[in-house]
Amino acid sequence: MAAAHGGITADEVVGGIDLRGTRAIVTGASSGLGVETARSLARAGAEVTLAVRDPGAGARTARDIAATTGSRALRVEAIDLADLDSVAAFAQRWTGPLHLLINNAGVVVQALHRTREGFELQFATNHLGHFALANRLHAKLAHGARERGSARIVAVSSTAHMRSPVVFDDVHFLRRAYDPQAAYAQSKTANSLFAVEATRRWAGDGIVANAVNPGGVATGLQRDFSQQQKDSLAAAEAAGIFRYKTAQQGAATTLVAAVAPEYAHSGGHYLDDCREARTVPDDADLLGNSDGVKAWALDPVAAARLWDYSVSSTTARSREAGIGPS
Repeated sequence: MAAAHGGITADEVVGGIDLRGTRAIVTGASSGLGVETARSLARAGAEVTLAVRDPGAGARTARDIAATTGSRALRVEAIDLADLDSVAAFAQRWTGPLHLLINNAGVVVQALHRTREGFELQFATNHLGHFALANRLHAKLAHGARERGSARIVAVSSTAHMRSPVVFDDVHFLRRAYDPQAAYAQSKTANSLFAVEATRRWAGDGIVANAVNPGGVATGLQRDFSQQQKDSLAAAEAAGIFRYKTAQQGAATTLVAAVAPEYAHSGGHYLDDCREARTVPDDADLLGNSDGVKAWALDPVAAARLWDYSVSSTTARSREAGIGPS
């Protein structure tokens, strides 16, 4: 693998790698990082399914990727990660093995929105939907691992995870005042904790999961940032500890987790700038440690607790009750 640095691109990561015969799913593949992740996988020969909320936008993206890579192994499938029935339907339509699941999609909101189950929207979309998708595709991933030696899941997290652990006492803001930044942050911590526990549970099946921080990329998410979030990014940029990347540069760390040999059988890591991030204390200053991962995002006890919580939250019984565990 090329030397790790923030400027490497996703295409450079897959350069010289032959992914023919590899079947991949990229959620949120019709915009931003998802487009470039799918493009680089397709360029390397993978069969890529663009899992998107808007099939029309997905189809336009698929045509663009085909035109730039020459790939004809592109599919578009509808999924709404905030709708667990949509997740179930997507998984049911999938046939055959799966080798790469890239949980890339995400939302940022500035006001409290709930799903029909009563879940806070950011946690529901960014974590619970992807959790349910991975679990429903577990047998397909295990098939892929038997076929090719391993299967990988990549969970796209964020530096925002440093703002909050998962607050198990009130995940969905039923009692505490709604803070959209805290809600987004705990969903990104959950992405990392998922990778820790999925690897512990599924490594025996040949499946590993890793979390990645793409860094600061000007995508559609930024338009929904609060002024406070934008000011925080501007301060970090002025201090020289943050710089915006292109979408190709941002997708590079995802591709490292997806194709680098060193992560074929090793999971539970948090990658930043194409390499494993240093762990920083939970009380570390966010601005001064923006290139690391807080210990709470790798805590195996919290990861196991989140897994059990997520199972309970995504079962029919808890959904019928209206909210799942609080």
